[in-house]
Formats: sequence, C-alpha cells, structure tokens
Amino acid sequence: MAQAKLTGIKWLSEVAEHNYPAAESYLGLLFSDDRVAEIMAAFRSAAIVQFKAKDIFRASRLSLLGVSNSHVEKDRNRILEGKSLSPLLLLRDPQNGKVVVADGYHRLCAVYGFDEDVLIKCKIV
Repeated sequence: MAQAKLTGIKWLSEVAEHNYPAAESYLGLLFSDDRVAEIMAAFRSAAIVQFKAKDIFRASRLSLLGVSNSHVEKDRNRILEGKSLSPLLLLRDPQNGKVVVADGYHRLCAVYGFDEDVLIKCKIV
C-alpha cells in the first residue's frame, strides 16, 4: 500500500553535531585518513542546500530501506511527531559517478517513504 504524502517535514537549521563523527567513521572505510580529514573540514564549512529525495537516491544508487528497518522506523516516527531531522551529509564521488551518503541514509529512506519529491536539507561537498 502506498504511503500518503506528508507535507511539512521539519529540518534542523544545522547538522546535528553527533552526525559528523558518524560520517567520519563511514568515510574512513572508503578513504585515507588524510582524505577523510579534508572531507570533514569541507562538511563543517559547507552551506545547507536542498535536493529532492528521489534525486539523492538516483545519484547515490542506493536501495530504499523499508519501514521494517528499525532506524528508518525511528526517523518516520520523528517525522510524524513533528520533530526536526538533521540535514544529510553528501559527498560527490566523480571517480565512481555517484553521490556518497556519508550520513543520513535512514533519514533519507524515511522521508522518501512519505514523499519522493520532498526537498531534503543537506550539505554536499
């Protein structure tokens, strides 16, 4: 059954501080320590921008996690309760022709489940 569209998904004005170490940990699997340090510095100084959920999925080539995933369900509940979500941290990876979701994959999946056209706040470097 299709999920009804939900308008008014709320976003924090800045990335939650705990999301930076999460992104750093993930990126440490993909890049050298020096490269990760460069990326993290760039994230901290980047402006908040917006992209449609469906476009982030297309650019990242990730699969959509279902509502049975506990982290997606937690973020869906936050949305339904009117709580603000932290913006995503996205990295352009031109070598592989995609966008890496350094932090926010579960939030992206939760939001997409309500409306694939919703604008998602993020930082992209």
